[in-house]
Amino acid sequence: MRKWADIAVLLLCLSLATPAGAGQALLVQGVEAQKAGRNEQAVELLGQYLKKYPQIAEARRYRALALAALGRKSEALEEVDRGLKDNPQDCGLLLAYGSILSGMERRPEAIAAYSQVVVADPKNAEAFKERGECQSQEGCFLAAIEDFNRAAALAPKDPWVYNKRGMAWFCQGDFNKAVADFTTAIKVAPNAPHAYYFRGNVYCFHLDQKDKAMADYRQACRLGHPLACRELEKLGGQPEK
Repeated sequence: MRKWADIAVLLLCLSLATPAGAGQALLVQGVEAQKAGRNEQAVELLGQYLKKYPQIAEARRYRALALAALGRKSEALEEVDRGLKDNPQDCGLLLAYGSILSGMERRPEAIAAYSQVVVADPKNAEAFKERGECQSQEGCFLAAIEDFNRAAALAPKDPWVYNKRGMAWFCQGDFNKAVADFTTAIKVAPNAPHAYYFRGNVYCFHLDQKDKAMADYRQACRLGHPLACRELEKLGGQPEK
């Protein structure tokens, strides 16, 4: 048994020594670097990989995301454009395109990119969620809520679907529905601070329920949300020891 395991390891090492294996290693390392926030390294590794394999959508996507994280957004868009020429229907590239455009406040174009994704993949919760966010930022709250509803049906365990829909309800002035969504987000992810902070703001500034606001701010502060700590202090409360 040990002999076969040794052979498997040897074959793996040999494959990595080949041009294709070495290229695959660059791709894996580049993607891992981007996910870990080592964006300069990701740009370099994936750039090397793309010189040999320019049509690989995954490499274009992660290099574009790394460039965007470094603030090089025009270069990021160019990277996605190059990828889409070879892979015009690739949902990962289109999602990256939408994200970069949204970060540049080119939201109508981002909405168009996300719309392409939902046509190609009607069960893509991320596309509905991010399109909804763009719709909210454009003041199209009813369209945004419709997108968030679709996202919630597809990804009921994603707390940010409820946080974003809660903010849309808040902007519509429906504070009770906003509280309901933030409460759902807390149930889904009880150790994430944002929903406590959002709900605390509604309680504090719009529903005149200071005790509930303090409880939410205290919990958000405990979980590391600095703005919640500040609001708690303004209300005369103390963080948990």
